[in-house]
Amino acid sequence: MLKFIKHHMTSILGIEIFPVIAFVLFFAFFLGMLWYVLSFSRRHVDHMEQIPFNDNGTATPEHLAH
Repeated sequence: MLKFIKHHMTSILGIEIFPVIAFVLFFAFFLGMLWYVLSFSRRHVDHMEQIPFNDNGTATPEHLAH
């Protein structure tokens, strides 16, 4: 089965660029998510970690007043 797929893949011109494109997209997404997470303020993270412990289970704007 692999020979069947490999034969068709080698017959497609320019297919060698697709793994490179996939890697670049994955790496860009990974770096974007890393930047997004590291850009959170500590106050926002503290507020988000307290949400499950609230009585009503919803986020309140109390963290903005501190």
